[in-house]
Amino acid sequence: MKRISKILILSLSAFTFLFVSCEREERGFRVEPPSAGRIESKQLTPLQAGVPTANPPVHNEYEENAYAMAEGKRLFSYMNCVGCHAHGGGAIGPPLMDAKWIYGGQPEQVFATIVEGRPNGMPSFRGKLPDYQIWQLAAYVRSMSGQVPFDAAPARNDDMKAKPPENSIEEAKPIKNMPRIP
Repeated sequence: MKRISKILILSLSAFTFLFVSCEREERGFRVEPPSAGRIESKQLTPLQAGVPTANPPVHNEYEENAYAMAEGKRLFSYMNCVGCHAHGGGAIGPPLMDAKWIYGGQPEQVFATIVEGRPNGMPSFRGKLPDYQIWQLAAYVRSMSGQVPFDAAPARNDDMKAKPPENSIEEAKPIKNMPRIP
């Protein structure tokens, strides 16, 4: 009887441990994107008249959601971002897999770059995509340089295993206003 109760207690504690410790990622499909109205997308430099005000950092919950980043990856291809950025390695447009971010690598800065466009080639996607899809794109773009949590990987192409998943590479800290060499 004593041996059966020990086995029962061990089984019950192992069962409880398995279900409590298996929290990897919540697969919520209805994550709310940050409010686009909070972003000062027209400010290209830190210079401003009057007393400088610091904008609070924006947290993009899509960076913690594998489904949202997979949608961003799909949009990256569908909106022909691949044509200029060549799957993140850079071609006509700058690479997205390194630490050199001309206009900043924070979520709100990537969002602003996609919405507003940038001089010398980056088109504006204002009015072409809804805000939530732009946030998904921003999450995927940041995942290419390892700036999102490791456990929320975007979808992997099973037919193309040329490189590891985007967010399993070492994090590249963005360097703002880094000049590009042509």
